[in-house]
Amino acid sequence: MNIILLGPPGAGKGTQARVLEERDGMVQLSTGDMLRAAVAAGTEVGQQAKAIMERGDLVTDEVVIGIISDRLEEDDVKGGVIFDGFPRTLAQADALGALLGTKGLKLDAVVEMRCDDSVLVERVVGRFTCGKCGEGYHRSFKKPAKEDVCDKCGSTGGFKQRADDNEESMRTRLLNYYKDTSPLIGYYHAKDTLQTVDGTADIDDVTAQIAKVLS
Repeated sequence: MNIILLGPPGAGKGTQARVLEERDGMVQLSTGDMLRAAVAAGTEVGQQAKAIMERGDLVTDEVVIGIISDRLEEDDVKGGVIFDGFPRTLAQADALGALLGTKGLKLDAVVEMRCDDSVLVERVVGRFTCGKCGEGYHRSFKKPAKEDVCDKCGSTGGFKQRADDNEESMRTRLLNYYKDTSPLIGYYHAKDTLQTVDGTADIDDVTAQIAKVLS
């Protein structure tokens, strides 16, 4: 099964993608991770991406589609993929659909994780991670069991927060999402592929909603 998790920053797409990976054997495809891997591997499309980035330019849709195309040929994605951070625009959605068609694949579902802006701001402003293992926490919803000690790896004093996890930056990111990416909701609705879940619910409830959509 191949799906897109669609939703604004802070909606919990990464959390739900990890659940799907562990439970269903799907693979989360992050364009950022794939770009870095292609550059490191020195593939043809990776070399194109490296040259573009070294000029300080944005990587073109054509290059990103090329990287996704290469990634879809690898054995570990045969159980299905979760597209994360792509597509962001209608042009990218068209390109992804065409690519999947050439490979005899299709999108089985586009899951929109709908959230209220105020909830998203609260989620993002309060989140932080362990600097050693990357385990995620939140000041209100998921504090470490022992202050300043990571529940997962036991490291101390190594917590960090993203520089853009503040209210001003978050509201700018939301504005950019609504401007550039939210048209995809109408696009996939017209293709009868869109399903919507309540992203403001607790993690287990969202997981259950997504499982029902994909069943």
